[in-house]
Amino acid sequence: MNISVIGSGYVGLVTGACFAETGVTVSCVDVNEKKIKNLKKGIIPIWEPGLEDLVKRNIAKKRLSFTSSLKDSIQNAEVIFIAVGTPPEEDGSADLKYVLSVAKEIGLHLNHYAVVVTKSTVPVGTSQKVKRSIQNELIKRNLDIPFDVASNPEFLKEGSAIDDFLKPDRIIVGTESDKAQKTLERLYKPFLLNGHPIIFMDITSSELTKYAANAMLATRISFMNDMANLCELVGADINMIRKGIGSDPRIGNKFIYPGAGYGGSCFPKDVKAVIKTAENNGYSLEVLKAVERVNNRQKIIVFQKLARHFEGQLKGKKVAVWGLSFKPNTDDMREAPSLAVIDKLLEAEVQITAYDPVAMPEAKKHYGDNVICYVDNPYDALDNTNALLLMTEWNEFRILNVEEIKKRMKDHVIIDGRNIYDTSELSNNGFSYYAIGK
Repeated sequence: MNISVIGSGYVGLVTGACFAETGVTVSCVDVNEKKIKNLKKGIIPIWEPGLEDLVKRNIAKKRLSFTSSLKDSIQNAEVIFIAVGTPPEEDGSADLKYVLSVAKEIGLHLNHYAVVVTKSTVPVGTSQKVKRSIQNELIKRNLDIPFDVASNPEFLKEGSAIDDFLKPDRIIVGTESDKAQKTLERLYKPFLLNGHPIIFMDITSSELTKYAANAMLATRISFMNDMANLCELVGADINMIRKGIGSDPRIGNKFIYPGAGYGGSCFPKDVKAVIKTAENNGYSLEVLKAVERVNNRQKIIVFQKLARHFEGQLKGKKVAVWGLSFKPNTDDMREAPSLAVIDKLLEAEVQITAYDPVAMPEAKKHYGDNVICYVDNPYDALDNTNALLLMTEWNEFRILNVEEIKKRMKDHVIIDGRNIYDTSELSNNGFSYYAIGK
């Protein structure tokens, strides 16, 4: 089976490489010529565990190829995935210019039946816009080439995307014809053999399912952060509460960990987009508006704890920041809580020394080389500092060398934005330790 994946960013590259791993012949397209040249050499533009090996292996097997020509890529493709970006507009709505531009180009070059699938996260109604764009170009060419559109949202978690794709919890597909459904059933057959469910539905429901899933997870995070802040006021421990409610099978223990707020390329963007979709249809999603407000407030809670400890006297202080990416096992800093905290620190004229296992190049793109001091070892960030701020729960931060920290730091203050340390251990060793909700 031959497929084309248009867009070689995070979603497109993972999609193409994983389908190639199942024996499908995949052509990946991107307009960025430099990216395509690098991908042909097995050099990938993102940091995702296991992806580089997967790409190189399938290039060598000649199941995975890269091109900047959409026309060439779709010539023999039975399925054409659109996996380009949908960045947020100023009003929170998803910008569909890249999706619709690709749809138009597909219409310019399509010469046989294919199923055109939106893999990008898109608002309700996008697939029909894609269909109209393709159809309009075919009419201009005086051609009556049949095609179908479908929606197949991704549910990939950065840092575990390969496993998520190859061993999915569920596969959601929205179609409007039996032929499209049978084509996509054949493509996903390797996953069905392992018992992973594929759920077919109408296209509108499929498009909204993606937003609803991310909105629900974001809601759980903001709810727990709200409860954590209440715990601090009344003297309760959010970790005990988390265990208490997580043991209820109706609630479960996933996504009920308090912290410094959510970030990344999905939750913030998708919450905004579904709120805007509702507003465009005359409805106000009050719960999700509150989720967004709570998260924006939570992102600076680590800074607020620091300011409280030093009674607002932060100018000239020196702090270490451990963790820059929005979560472990990725270099993605989009909407990362660390950015909100660093911005507040810089505004307060605090000196910052930072360490992250993989995200420091991304931070340098954002802030430049001179605003923050970067080091190659987390303990080197601590020299003569007044406080340590833990923003990302990378595994290498989990077990502390307490004596080394005490020796290096000027003031023994640790603010744990991810609740990974033991309160009694640090307090007994003379640290002023602050966590979230305890």
